[in-house]
This record gives sequence, structure tokens and C-alpha cells, in this order.
Amino acid sequence: MSDPAVQQPSAEDFGSEYAAFAATLSTRDIPEPVLRGARDNLFDTLSCAIAGSSAQGVGEVRSLVEEWGGRPEAGILCSASRVPAHHAAWVNGMMAHARDYDDTHDEAVLHAGVSVIPAALAASQLEPRASGADLLAGVVAGLELICRLGVGTRIGIIESGFMYTSLFGYFAATAAAARVMGLSAAQTANALGIAYSQAAGTHQVTRDGAGTKRMQPGFAAKAALLSAQMSRRGVRGVVHTFEGADGLFRSYLDNRVDTGRMRRGLGETYEMRNLSYKPYPCCRFNHTAIEAALLLRRRPGFDPRRIRRAVVGVTHDAHQAVCTPEAMRRAPRTIVQAQFSIPYTVACALADGEVALRHFTEEGLRDADILALASRIEGRVDAGIEREWSRSISPAILRVETGDGTFEQRIDYPKGHPRSPMTAADFDAKLAGCAAASGLDWPADLAARLHAAIDGLEQAPDSRDLIRQLTPERTAAATAPAV
Repeated sequence: MSDPAVQQPSAEDFGSEYAAFAATLSTRDIPEPVLRGARDNLFDTLSCAIAGSSAQGVGEVRSLVEEWGGRPEAGILCSASRVPAHHAAWVNGMMAHARDYDDTHDEAVLHAGVSVIPAALAASQLEPRASGADLLAGVVAGLELICRLGVGTRIGIIESGFMYTSLFGYFAATAAAARVMGLSAAQTANALGIAYSQAAGTHQVTRDGAGTKRMQPGFAAKAALLSAQMSRRGVRGVVHTFEGADGLFRSYLDNRVDTGRMRRGLGETYEMRNLSYKPYPCCRFNHTAIEAALLLRRRPGFDPRRIRRAVVGVTHDAHQAVCTPEAMRRAPRTIVQAQFSIPYTVACALADGEVALRHFTEEGLRDADILALASRIEGRVDAGIEREWSRSISPAILRVETGDGTFEQRIDYPKGHPRSPMTAADFDAKLAGCAAASGLDWPADLAARLHAAIDGLEQAPDSRDLIRQLTPERTAAATAPAV
């Protein structure tokens, strides 16, 4: 008698089905709105990588892989360094995630581009036959897979203990790299099986404010290049990657998955169109509370200098991720702790009227006024929000008591969500801030150049022009201090 807790393999594993779709994906068959979404994701992810080039830990990892040396297959962004493709994907993935400024899927609670884009870019430089259109198709293949895995997963990151950005990123980045390199459906499915033997990504990094939080998507991108290359050499991975007796769904997710939703409309509808983008460089769980604070700050009669206390109501998962432990979130000592703090980020919004990259620096963390205000902000689980939104990025109800009375504001969908999208000007302004944070010498028309390179990918013979735009005019190691 079979154990009812163990999900038996289906006739065809989801990995095989998805590989058949990804391996034959062509930009000719992808709807224009989806291609536009892929181009937007490229622009935003690369903007975030530019800012991340000067972030803590990135220089150390870049120096390490430069010291290791090896075949100069692919470039480390924002530098003149060329290293083995898997090492480039690793460092670039870390850079893209370091500022916590990268895309999100608000229902799935994950970042999509930070593993997919670095893997696809590295693969495009490794494979001499890869065109710009191949790169773009690979990006779509990867983004769609991570989004489908995310929305089909019914167990939250707090309960499972895994960060889905990196855990699912292993498979999404592998699908992207395999498509760019021209692997067959069978080779792609096998590469996903090889990736499964490497898949990881713990939520403990956010609880501890660890620097490896920013590195996990890079590990996924690195594994993707290894998996695709090993598959092409004939190394055999597992077959039932997702739905096997010990596949991902049982071993990592307790079988709490909706496989029907993962499969539904594959090739006809695209979940990646529901990606959101960040206007603030911190955990997405903070964003609804930040927007509530910014709206309250503009209300007549509201004086942030007279705040006595504030309470933010969110879901249980959000409370665990960005409100506990309370002492650490109210007085963060590291940049990662600050990125994952509702008290700190709401205090920034209330005190300064913005939440910007400057708030997540060693100097920013010493702002006495912001820390004093953060000490009076408390996060709580709101029963109503938890009941309706438990698996998604949380709405926030902000109640602020001042010397002039009590003010309240609720936000359900933060800016950057498809219901409240960022504008083209917002994306360009974000790039400008990211370029400034890098401390490197970029041309004044960087946004226009990057747009042109991305928009021209479908006709480009390769990705060289795009890579060229991501190399600053002065390519010495980042001159700005790491923050």
C-alpha cells in the first residue's frame, strides 16, 4: 500500500512538459505584451545590478572569482572582467539582488529576474550561435517558469523555510540558460534534473540579516550554467524532478502545490505579465506600509515631528519577515536587517518623505532621528488581512497617533504592481539612482543606450551590444565604498 503522503510520479513530470515548451520557444510566437514585459525586466534587473556593483560583499566575491581565473567566457557586469560563465552568472546574480530593489511577483512572493537574467546573459556569451532573439526567448522561458512555480505553491515561505526566489530560481535560470544555448527538450528536462541536485535557498538569511541573502539568487544562476553544460555533455540528472516520490513538490513543499495552475494555459497565457517592480530598495513586504506612510505625511494637519506611536497591521508572514525580532527591526545594525524592517522603512518614509538607496548605507543606519522614530513603530498581525491575503505580499493598515490626533491609511496594492504600475520615467529615474550608487563613470545618456540595446535584441546577431552598455567608461574596481 502506498503512503498517501507521498505524491506518486505523474505520467509526465512537469519538468518534462515545461522543457518541451521552453526548448521550442521563439520570439516569433511570443505575444508582444509578453516580449515587452521581458524587455522591462531586463532593463530593471540590469539597473539593480548596476547599483549592486558597489554593495557589501560583491567586491569580495568578484575578487575571488578573478583570483581563480579560468576561461574568459562571460563578463562580470560593471567591470572589464571576463571569467568562466558560471562564475559571471554567480557574481551578476548577487549584484542584481544586493540592493533588494529587484522585481517581485506579489502573489508568489518571489523575485524573478535576479537568477534568470544573469544566467541568460552568461549563456548568451558562452554559446557563439546565440542571437539576441535567443536571449530574449530564454528570458521569457525562465521568467515564466519561476512565476508558475510560485503561484502554484500554496505553502508560504515562513512555513516552508525556503526563499522561493532562489529555490525556484535554480529551475528558472536553468530553463533560461538551456533555451539560450539551444538545448533540446530532452536536454532541457535533464538539465532541470541536474539543477534539482543543487537547489537550495533558506529563509534563515533574512531572519539573521545575513549577507548571503543577496548571494542566493547568484548561486541559482551559477548552478544553471553548470546544469545546462553538464546536460549537453550527457551527464544524467533525475527524471521526475518536480512530481517524483522525492521530487521538489514533496521534499521541499509538502505537496502543497496546485499543479493544475502551474500547467494551465502554458504557451497561451503568461504569468510573468503579473510581475511587479520596486520603487523602494527594500523587501516588498515593506512597500504597502511605506506607501501608507507617504500618503499620511501629505495629509493636512499631519506633522511627523509630533508622532507618539504607530502600529502597522500586516499578514503573519509579513510580520515574521519584517517585524520580528522586534528589537532588531526597530534598531537594525546591518543593511540587510534594515532592508527587512517595517519599523525602519516606515520611519524613513515618515521622517524624510522617501525611502531611497541612501537609507541603506552605514551612514544611513546611524540617523538618530529615524532610529528614534522607528523605536515607536510596531508591527502586528491583522486578523482580517491575514484571513484574506495570507499567501501574498501583504496589504498594510498604518495607524499613527500624534499630538494632533490619530491618522489611519490602508494600502492593498503598492506602487509597481500591475494595478499601480511604474511609468517609463519612473524606471529611468530608478536607473539614474542606481548608476549614482555604483560610483562608476556612466554616460549621461545611459538610459537611452540601454533601452536601445534591449529594444534591438530581436534583430541583434548576439548580446554584445547589450553587454557593452553595461561596462562603465571607467572600469576600475568600484571607487565608491561598499554599502
